[in-house]
Amino acid sequence: MKTNKDRVVEISVVGEISHPTVRMPRLDGEGNSYYVPSVGGITYNFSLGDLAFGPYGDHIEPDVSTKNKDKNENQAYLTLACIGNEAIVVSGEGKGMKGVVIGKHGGIDHVLIHFPDKEKLSVGDKILVKARGQGLIIEDFPEVSVYNIDPDLFERIFREENGKIVAPITTLVPGFMMGSGIGASNPTAGDYDVNTRDERLVKEHGIDKVRIGDLVAIDNHDCRHGLGGYKEGHVTVGVVVHSNCVLTGHGPGVTVVLTGPKEKIELVRDENANIKNFLNW
Repeated sequence: MKTNKDRVVEISVVGEISHPTVRMPRLDGEGNSYYVPSVGGITYNFSLGDLAFGPYGDHIEPDVSTKNKDKNENQAYLTLACIGNEAIVVSGEGKGMKGVVIGKHGGIDHVLIHFPDKEKLSVGDKILVKARGQGLIIEDFPEVSVYNIDPDLFERIFREENGKIVAPITTLVPGFMMGSGIGASNPTAGDYDVNTRDERLVKEHGIDKVRIGDLVAIDNHDCRHGLGGYKEGHVTVGVVVHSNCVLTGHGPGVTVVLTGPKEKIELVRDENANIKNFLNW
């Protein structure tokens, strides 16, 4: 697949491990109140590859949540960091440790990073990300847009075959099930959620089986120019980045990596379609 990979800019962006944020109570669709953890911090028992429906909480972020305290700088940090980018701890006991970006969470505006040894990390530790990926173009497929993914990881996941881009996925999400985040104008600055309010539909479509890092497809969604553009004949492929949610209208978050016409994208079901299996450690 011919891309402009050799011209994609690699640039440093810096955040720090963020303190957890309390959001209580959280109300579900039945009006029940929950007093549970939510976003931020270092999550010791929830990681890349774990079930998104595993934690008893709301919007639980896997591994390490990071943010730049300066609002303007954080916009750059959030937007430019891409899934698969190398992250390096540059302060604290874990200085020198390397990790990898595994997702971005809009609204709270966190970059989510997997590190091999979370015990050496602390809230406030600074993280440098070698941001690379925004601006990646598939030159033979101008109708298809790529966002939020490191070019090397992109090449390990996707391939061209018979005039189409072959995209491995674990799950196909009906477009009508998407919820919070729809309408966001910038597809590079976060995620949007599968609405898990209807438990029957969640089980029917296997959404309750998705894991952090899974590649999933959202049917009839065109996210080339914003999140959640319902358009028949299009499809969006993304990565699951945070847990299921108590709050109604929300659910596992998906960060967009590939979007375009169905005639140019062939979806292939693969239970191993998780970025964990494509990362080059």
